[in-house]
Amino acid sequence: MKIFSKEIFTKDCFQKHKVLPLSLTAFVILLDQITKAIIVLLKPDFGLIKDVFDNGFLWIWHVRNKAIAFSIGENLPEVIKPVLFIIVPILVLVFLIWYYFRSEEFTQLQRWAAAGIIGGGLGNITDRIFRPDGVVDFISVNFYGFLGFDRWPTFNVADSSVVVCCIILLVSMFIPEKKSLAKEEINE
Repeated sequence: MKIFSKEIFTKDCFQKHKVLPLSLTAFVILLDQITKAIIVLLKPDFGLIKDVFDNGFLWIWHVRNKAIAFSIGENLPEVIKPVLFIIVPILVLVFLIWYYFRSEEFTQLQRWAAAGIIGGGLGNITDRIFRPDGVVDFISVNFYGFLGFDRWPTFNVADSSVVVCCIILLVSMFIPEKKSLAKEEINE
């Protein structure tokens, strides 16, 4: 494994199996920003837009989050928030992108999962930079008191992508990769 070398990126970094999953990154960013723009257009002020099933299970509810997941850090001083909510996540994403291209340790499924995490992260960072009122969240699901939540904290497409892809990435780390017969013959 040759991750650390003098060259940041080499031509080997940009192979098709590494670049193709980034189409998911672009798709997540695009879908996230389009859905957020629609929500802001439909209801510029905050509040309920639609009870989707007319039974309170799924609401389209426009809220803004000036913190991170579950509104963690909402009460931090305003001078600290840009560092913790924009600069640190950008540094984490830059490292993830760098590692994504430099590493040969990812399986193809893990590359797609990492691409979804990168897309979700960039979607929310875009909001933090360009929307002074905070990240647009709009999906509200009834949680029926499970884990003490009447409703799950409101989220968006980017949040969904990060959570689902993190779960896929973590599960894939515990499932052994099947080696093809050709690879086994070469190694013997």
